Amino acid sequence: MIQSIPELTGKTKVLGIIGDPISHSLSPLMQNAALRALGLDYVYVPFRVRPEELSTALLGLQSLNVAGFNVTIPHKTAVVGLVDGLSREAELIGAVNTVTREGAHLIGHNTDAIGFLSAITEGMGFDPAGASVLLLGAGGAARAALVALAQAGIENITIANRTQSTAENLLSLLKHAGSRASGSHTSLAAVCADRALLGSFDLVVNTTSVGMGGTAFVNFDVTWLKPGARIYDMVYVPSETPLLQAARAAGIKAMNGASMLAAQGESAFRLWIGCDPPPGLMLERVLSALAALS
Repeated sequence: MIQSIPELTGKTKVLGIIGDPISHSLSPLMQNAALRALGLDYVYVPFRVRPEELSTALLGLQSLNVAGFNVTIPHKTAVVGLVDGLSREAELIGAVNTVTREGAHLIGHNTDAIGFLSAITEGMGFDPAGASVLLLGAGGAARAALVALAQAGIENITIANRTQSTAENLLSLLKHAGSRASGSHTSLAAVCADRALLGSFDLVVNTTSVGMGGTAFVNFDVTWLKPGARIYDMVYVPSETPLLQAARAAGIKAMNGASMLAAQGESAFRLWIGCDPPPGLMLERVLSALAALS
């Protein structure tokens, strides 16, 4: 169905997203759908901003009185040093994905953590309190997931990645987030070969790019997971990764990253607008767009 473009006025407020590339972003679809549904005189637009133009672009957005904007790859960490203030989550994670205005000041936030937490609690019915978690990967997405899990009261977390120093840096966030959870590092090969270890986790979270393009984890046997364990795969293109397919075949509750994308967008919307978007609308738009790609 063709979506009508809202009529712009001299009072229309502008929201947006900056990144490079940006044409693939689903944020304009879901944010504009929510704005239209509530009859708000706003428009959300994509801005392609190259890394070497980032500081100039932020000054321009500020000068043009843009009401707020999202930040995506490759600018999430660079924006940290360019805004006037940071939320607690953005400071902990070391990345910004949402910027609000407070008078003449730009404030950086990170809604990925709350988006992830919403996805696993509301989307999968998982209670992180006291849980044992396996985190695959130690990049930016893993930092957001770890902060969310730490604040939600997990008991322990194991990071499986290739570089020990990166994992140790990530594990240091537990203390900074005020968590008493224990943390450890291992390699993916080691965890895949240890049935007892793999069977001890309540939740497995994939924060890597494995699954994109149909790639799969080697020797990761989901049938070794304990009854009731969950799998959350942050990849959402394709919507059914080999990991998710294996999980469903084994009767394991699993979910892709579309729910996190929608939930972080809802959180950003609340920061800008001060009210909730229509329930489920952003996820509906994301799923429709992803279905059209398959």
